[in-house]
Amino acid sequence: MKLRDLDIIVTAPPAPGWGGRYWILVKLTTDDGIVGWGECYASSVGPDAMRAVIEDVFARHMAGENPENIELMFRRAYSSGFTQRPDLTVMGAFSGLEIACWDILGKARNRPVHALLGGRMNDRIRAYTYLYPLPHHGLDAFWTSPEMAAESALDCVERGFTAVKFDPAGPYTMRGGHMPGMRDISMSVAFCKAIRAAVGDRADLLFGTHGQFTTAGAIRLGQALEPYSPLWFEEPIPPDAVEEMAKVARAVRIPVATGERLTTKAEFAPILRSGAASILQPALGRAGGIWEMKKVAAIAEVYNAQIAPHFYAGPIEWAANIHLAASIPNILMCETIETPFHDQLIGGTIRVEDGFITPPTTPGLGIEVDEGLARAHPYTGDGLHLQMQEDPCNYADGNNFEGGAPAPRD
Repeated sequence: MKLRDLDIIVTAPPAPGWGGRYWILVKLTTDDGIVGWGECYASSVGPDAMRAVIEDVFARHMAGENPENIELMFRRAYSSGFTQRPDLTVMGAFSGLEIACWDILGKARNRPVHALLGGRMNDRIRAYTYLYPLPHHGLDAFWTSPEMAAESALDCVERGFTAVKFDPAGPYTMRGGHMPGMRDISMSVAFCKAIRAAVGDRADLLFGTHGQFTTAGAIRLGQALEPYSPLWFEEPIPPDAVEEMAKVARAVRIPVATGERLTTKAEFAPILRSGAASILQPALGRAGGIWEMKKVAAIAEVYNAQIAPHFYAGPIEWAANIHLAASIPNILMCETIETPFHDQLIGGTIRVEDGFITPPTTPGLGIEVDEGLARAHPYTGDGLHLQMQEDPCNYADGNNFEGGAPAPRD
């Protein structure tokens, strides 16, 4: 069995567009006709440039290779160009292709992917979701309304979720970490207070940030949130300053979580060694793939840390997250996005039920990809999957920031 053909589909989720502006899906076919699906998570270049990178990584390191030889192919990609260090774009390309290899291997052996990773450790996996507007909520008002957030949180809890995430703390800017404005701190506290009042102890609060603060600013914000006991304080400073994040972890009585922008064990291991975070959030379509993150999960065990795979993409990466989660002892929970398009693209083959996910038992990733649906929604824009804000934090008028990919208006 050899890897033979590669096809790449860039699909754009229709409104409200949760999951980013586009998803990069890869389809690999072997010389004996087995098809495997993968997904490359958001990259720092546009989809046309990323398509060329994916094609190059496949042709250079994987074409004609037995899909079993994942370690060999990883080392080729990791070492390409005499680097032997994490490369965000190359690893993003390889990760999606690697996921497709696991899908092929499972189908070839008539076994689910998690059965090939050490077997099924967890029969069901705790799920969490971002708070999204309910149908009667205004898109413009929702992101700065503690009352709407609390209503959305209660709706999630009534559907079975035991954890909800929200990020009201202001803009993610290209300028690096900033000191939060007092209005942003007050808004964050108000969100925590309202959501905690709505859900009580029925759900954990997951406070999301995206590396937008200075060390001092993150500590100042985190300490203000402590009375509401969030389960985590996510990526409080930019991901490239491990020792500074460790200072935040030592100063704030909320567990720090990080990892969505990291790739390979070379970047995750220093986080654990320094005590910068106790919860790791790898994005499997960027971080090196399933096998590399299985290694990271094992390293995390040594540090008594847990894994909560990040997910802001399409359902193929989600399926990969679930198979990893099914196979490791230190899974905390998995992020989810529930939209009709996510569900339809994989034919409803994996779903959240009463706040938990049951890992599939069918071969490979256990999903049925609707290729026609993916091709029927091509991406025609010129933005990146997620984008940083250029304007600085607005200290005079406050901030109403909808994230790196605001919902499109119909």
